Amino acid sequence: MQNLLDYVHPTQGGDNHILFSNGNTLPIATTPFGMNSWVPQTVNNAGFQGSWFFNSESHRFFGMRCSHQPSVWLADYGCFSIMPQVGKVVLDKGGHDSAIRPEESIIKPDYCFHKLRRYDTTLELTPTERCSVIRLRFPDTADACRVFIDGIKEELQIDIDRAARLLTGIIKIKRGILPESFNFHFAIKLDCAISDSGLFNDDETWDDKTSHCAHKLSARLELDVEPGAEVILKIGTSYISTDQALKNLDREIGEKDFDTVRKETADTWNSLLNRIEIEGDTEEQRRTFYSCLYRGLLFPRRTYEIDDEGEPFHASPYDGKIHPGVMYTDNGFWDTHRTVYPFLALFCPEQLGEILQGLVNSSIEGGWTPKWASPGYLNCMIGTHLDAVFADGYVKGITGWDTAAAYKAMHRNAFETGDDQGFYGRHGIEDYDKLGFVAEDHVVHGASRTMDFAYNDFCVAQLAKEHGTEEDYQTLLKRAGNYRNVFDASIGFMRGRNSDGNWVGETFNEFAWGGPFVEGSVWQCGWAVGHDPEGLAELFGGREAMADKLDLLLETPPHFDAGNYGIEIHEMTEMAAVDFGQYAHSNQPSHHILFLFAAAGKPWKTEHAVRRVMDELYDSGPKGFCGDEDNGEMACWYLLNAMGFYPLCPGHPSYVLGSPLFKKLTLHMENGEDLVITADNNSHENVYVQGVQLNGNSISTIFVNHADLAAGANLDFTMSDQANSSREISEDDLPYSLSKDLSNS
Repeated sequence: MQNLLDYVHPTQGGDNHILFSNGNTLPIATTPFGMNSWVPQTVNNAGFQGSWFFNSESHRFFGMRCSHQPSVWLADYGCFSIMPQVGKVVLDKGGHDSAIRPEESIIKPDYCFHKLRRYDTTLELTPTERCSVIRLRFPDTADACRVFIDGIKEELQIDIDRAARLLTGIIKIKRGILPESFNFHFAIKLDCAISDSGLFNDDETWDDKTSHCAHKLSARLELDVEPGAEVILKIGTSYISTDQALKNLDREIGEKDFDTVRKETADTWNSLLNRIEIEGDTEEQRRTFYSCLYRGLLFPRRTYEIDDEGEPFHASPYDGKIHPGVMYTDNGFWDTHRTVYPFLALFCPEQLGEILQGLVNSSIEGGWTPKWASPGYLNCMIGTHLDAVFADGYVKGITGWDTAAAYKAMHRNAFETGDDQGFYGRHGIEDYDKLGFVAEDHVVHGASRTMDFAYNDFCVAQLAKEHGTEEDYQTLLKRAGNYRNVFDASIGFMRGRNSDGNWVGETFNEFAWGGPFVEGSVWQCGWAVGHDPEGLAELFGGREAMADKLDLLLETPPHFDAGNYGIEIHEMTEMAAVDFGQYAHSNQPSHHILFLFAAAGKPWKTEHAVRRVMDELYDSGPKGFCGDEDNGEMACWYLLNAMGFYPLCPGHPSYVLGSPLFKKLTLHMENGEDLVITADNNSHENVYVQGVQLNGNSISTIFVNHADLAAGANLDFTMSDQANSSREISEDDLPYSLSKDLSNS
């Protein structure tokens, strides 16, 4: 087994600030889908809600942080940090930091190393699924050695048992509409005596207390060690209790030493990374690919634990109770439904089945599917795109989850009204049901919501075939065409409508962001019809007309008007920073657009464009992404396209063919079979597909079916530097479209 961790760069996309994103990623040490992110804090809580606490170029170190931040725009929760110090006591959290040299630091999924030059002390960390081990080496000259356990933003209860060499903590999480009983617990065992301790926060100091609760509470532990000592901290965590945190610690680490734990975690990562072998790559492509693969295996985060009988159970962020079974969280489904779950369906379908059951459990315990789960319901983004995640798993035959319970929650999304704040349900569904579109004078982003709701209905319909009524199925399919109701044929664009049926605004500004559209203008957001590209083409006047419009999208300079946002948001800046026309790979609404060329019968234009994106907009460095990476979504876009295909319509079991990046890629599948993808004559220049064979047989389709790949297959491309624009393409060769499906039924 190769040590592919050498090619994983967790700092990919780590050079960011509030006005410009190169990924807005964190360099996370954890296990695949692990419960915690262990992150070096190199910035003192900068930016919106203190979210930008890491920058790859920073020369300061404020502690090793236990984080659960899934996005800078949502900020952290259940977080604390650990920071050593020698010499004089400095309590100020912004003042007991240390200089580091970024080039000396090592940050890998299984291991972190930092040399704290102010204290001549080294800090190492290795993680497990719910725990970690920290190894500190103090200098020979140290006259006093201590460790700070720093609360960061929440109310925190700390208890210190000096005799037991133990500190426990309870972080009281306030976020979204979480139940008050949902907290984060941790326990820290030291291998040395604690000679003295104290508690403090920004306002007060309690040197005489070993137990206290306060906002942003921190602990000072004076260590009874000789100069030059090595000190081990073993840290257990839990959402259930501090006792469970100790049980997790005993189960996952126990008496193991640091190096043993590190090897086990490295082996866990390598066993997954080695499932994909690539050939014919450059060193940079290899680094980028495996760094993206690491990113694709971080979220959603596993939050269940193991009880005394060895069975999974979890504290629910939806009803505050303890339940048997699994739970996963920290995911924005508006983003991740596009690429993460389709990738996992091929890469680790058994693991995906468990994830899907965890997401079903969230719907059972809370009554609704979350739109953004972190850790419970958050009001963020639009649509109910867990519908798409469930539909994609269902049509691809993923097992191990309760599809009937999933459909019950999906049906509620489609036919019932959620809360008036937008935490769950489809905000604007009353208009959508009555008018066939979401009225802009009632709910903002009406055009984007209408298109997303139509796609969501298509996804719900996939499970309605088995679990619903025929009436529901037909209603959902009919509503899946509601995107047509926000197309203004007089201007050839999607457009917002008011409740009286009139179009929004006396004039139309194609470059205006916001208003009827979310995080974009009509150029980025007006193509959200991946379930029916044939129907979309009809609105434009046919496939040729749609292809011309797509050409215009790539040719039109990246001009924008701040529109209803009123300010230049970072997504605007990021689109303007690259020469890709109005195509904004920096944000998710654009991610399927290039495959509409293929749906219009011009796959060579897809092939050329997606290779440009992979070559120009991705690398393994701190500026490795062209916008927010978003829980593995942007990374999985790269992975899927490097394999040579893309899910234009998650919720349908097919992939549109693109242009594979490597001469050979082998996916060793969970079922013991291999998916082998070759690209004869592939090179930087030879991006065009001249022919495709599946298991030795030539195929003319511009798509492949999931079942054919998932069973193990040989998918062979022949590449050239010349576009195959003269190829004959029949109706049956085109990707799936709902309109075509209905016309044939």
